Amino acid sequence: QVQLVESGGGSVQPGGSLRLSCVATRGSFEFSRMGWYRQTLGKRRELVSSIGRDGTTYYHHSVKGRFSISRDDARNTMYLQMNNLTPEDTNVYYCNRVPDEDYIWGQGTHVTVSS
Repeated sequence: QVQLVESGGGSVQPGGSLRLSCVATRGSFEFSRMGWYRQTLGKRRELVSSIGRDGTTYYHHSVKGRFSISRDDARNTMYLQMNNLTPEDTNVYYCNRVPDEDYIWGQGTHVTVSS
């Protein structure tokens, strides 16, 4: 079963940028729509952005115009470029297949935005 590893998080000031990476191990997500998730206050994960094999994208309204999702299927890697970060973006970010979420969840990568 495909296992996912997220990285690239960190602490930045408001207005800063980060680039998150999601790597698939023990398999490929080449044929899947993939997405980035974050945890809500109720601990449910909500979809932040997703990208299909054909490059079609989705963005949550709160990140539209600031985040950009991309994928490199040859490297089994997906990215999330996060620009103009705000404290409201502080969260743990995960990746998984959309909409099934049936790959093995990784540990997530922490993003902290504060001055």
